[in-house]
Parts: sequence; structure tokens; C-alpha cells
Amino acid sequence: MKKSLTLTLLIVGTLGAVAAAQAEDTRARFMAANCAYCHGPDGKSRGAFPSLAGLEVKYFVDQMKAFRDGSRPATVMAKHALGYTDAEYEAMGKWFEAHK
Repeated sequence: MKKSLTLTLLIVGTLGAVAAAQAEDTRARFMAANCAYCHGPDGKSRGAFPSLAGLEVKYFVDQMKAFRDGSRPATVMAKHALGYTDAEYEAMGKWFEAHK
């Protein structure tokens, strides 16, 4: 009985962790979709704007923070950067890094 209860709790815990990870990935995907107009679908630019796909998380986060605090001058990106938290930068950075 104890073994089956332990196994059941392990499975439920694992499924909960998977569901939480999928929910986080979905949120990151929706946030990253806001970038598609300029930076292309999945961050793969087809024009003058840089591609975001494949960027390292730290680089992406550092650039977004620089846009937000004004140390990297920009017009449009400075406004976009104000709309996200550091945790959201991190989530988007992971999403773009995974889409090379």
C-alpha cells in the first residue's frame, strides 16, 4: 500500500511539474509573439531588424535591461522594454534561445 501511494504521489508531482513548465513556456511564447512584427516569426528576422532566435539568454536579458534603463538608446524598444519584468525578460530569453 505504501509503495503504491508513494508511486502515485511521485507521478502526480511529476505531472504537476510538467504542467507548470508547459504553462511557463506558453506564457513566454505569447510574450515573444509580440516581437514577431519586427523581429520575425519565432524571432527569425527576414529584414532589417536583428533576429532574436538563438540569442543567449544573458545577452537578451542584458539588452532588454539596457533598453529599459536608457543605456542603450532606442525609440520603440525603450517603450517595449518598460512593459516587462526581469523574470519575463528571462522567460523570453530562454524561449528565443531555444528557437535557433
